[in-house]
Amino acid sequence: MEDKIFLSSPHMSDEGYEMQYIKEAFDTNWISPLGENVNQFEKELAEKVGSKSAVALSSGTAAIHLALKAAGVMDGDIVFCSTLTFAATANPIIYQNAIPVFIDSDYETWNMCPKSLEEAFLKYPNVKAVIVVHLYGLSANMEKIVHLCQEYNVALIEDAAESLGSYYRGQPSGTHGDYGIYSFNGNKIITTSGGGMLVSNNEMKMDKVKFWATQSRDPARHYQHSELGFNYRMSNIVAGIGRGQLKVLDQRVEKKKYIFEYYRNELSSLKDIEFMPINDWNEPNYWLSAITMNGKIRPLNVIEALEKENIESRPIWKPMHLQPFFEKYDFIGTNVSEELFENGVCLPSDTKMTEKDLEKVVDIIKTVMLVGTHASM
Repeated sequence: MEDKIFLSSPHMSDEGYEMQYIKEAFDTNWISPLGENVNQFEKELAEKVGSKSAVALSSGTAAIHLALKAAGVMDGDIVFCSTLTFAATANPIIYQNAIPVFIDSDYETWNMCPKSLEEAFLKYPNVKAVIVVHLYGLSANMEKIVHLCQEYNVALIEDAAESLGSYYRGQPSGTHGDYGIYSFNGNKIITTSGGGMLVSNNEMKMDKVKFWATQSRDPARHYQHSELGFNYRMSNIVAGIGRGQLKVLDQRVEKKKYIFEYYRNELSSLKDIEFMPINDWNEPNYWLSAITMNGKIRPLNVIEALEKENIESRPIWKPMHLQPFFEKYDFIGTNVSEELFENGVCLPSDTKMTEKDLEKVVDIIKTVMLVGTHASM
């Protein structure tokens, strides 16, 4: 495993910040959920992104679930959701017994297409919420999406699981809508091993979220529960890791950007390769460097060639409307997301990669492309 080049693996700080906070939790015996690390992690992350409040939770999925609940999504309600995403974005809609309608991407952002979203509003004017994803750290066109949600008076939830450290027009990703969620899964730009965070400027709603996440325990001397609750709170140990990781977030973004620019400089001249879109108004965190391949050499050719050398890569997310579980639900769009899925590859973007690692990846891709070119002549 030491020789393997990962797609994106955990990267603890060189300074050992994480262990300092973990040791503090052990020394004070705050091992179980809640404690000073949880409180401070919420405060520090909220300050980092400029949000009034934050609630640390067991996963990004839990954060989306409680955001939907806070938005009043109930049985039979319709929720618009980006189709080009991981299943964790859409699953909580089903948890609430609501009905997902999947919205296509556009080529400009790879994220939710405003034109398709507008079409969806015309078809389903009584929609209850919109979940927009910022894929691979790329921002969706939030100006248009926010405007549409305000026009139809619909709650907007940002799935910023992959985009902590990204900015749209100078404002942090996850803070443009009513609710924003972040994930600290092991492959994210910073990790707590597992966990998530929900942010919002609606402090009253966030107090309710915190109540639900701690089993909806009423303020009584005995255990009393007047509402359905969830065991969704982050532990004090996990939060300690998060506090340490947050200190190196900017360093991680800088390295991710370097990796992307290295690939772009080395590979952009190759025929039939295009890179994920970087717009003037978007400052991504470059979580994963992704390309599309539009010639005879297919993504699987590159993935398998890298795999033979113990290098991890991955296809672009398979759209939700193509997934066996979700294919029965409506889809609005022109199949841009399908084309991205069919042609896309996520390249190794691990922040521990060395120059030698990057050279190796690039050499393999160039070889695959050149051999394929000669073979097709």
